[in-house]
Amino acid sequence: MDSASLVAHASLHPQQNLHTLFVYGSLMADEVLRILLKRTPQSSDALLNGYQRLSIKRRVYPAIIPVDSKKVSGKILSGIKDFEMDILDAFEAVEYKRITVEVSLMDGLEKLLAYAYVWGNEKDPNLYGDWDFEEWKRDYLEAYIKRVNKFMKEFEQQTTP
Repeated sequence: MDSASLVAHASLHPQQNLHTLFVYGSLMADEVLRILLKRTPQSSDALLNGYQRLSIKRRVYPAIIPVDSKKVSGKILSGIKDFEMDILDAFEAVEYKRITVEVSLMDGLEKLLAYAYVWGNEKDPNLYGDWDFEEWKRDYLEAYIKRVNKFMKEFEQQTTP
């Protein structure tokens, strides 16, 4: 590509900020990510120290809250674009807040900063017991996919001029 073409290409495709996101619940499922982001981002197994994953009464997805002696296993999603973060922000329930956390990769000693969606009310009486991803996939994934498809259809209608 010559320099004029490169400049034209760059102006048509402005530089995107790329984000890293720690996921620990329904967003660990590739099927869910493919609906929301239209792709499956690169991922690595990771561990978040100082947090606990809990079930939420009357909901099929989990929450995490700070608890010093606990840790949460999940995945790091890499290369998340700004507009994809907007989709994920809209998808997450209003009770979550997006914060920056330090995460350890499971395949080594590397630590990195990533966003995570943390439950806003650490004292919420609706939080209880452990949440299991494999159990969730077996019992709820199929119905959850229908819910995610419905969300995306409504999201795209709201964001399309």
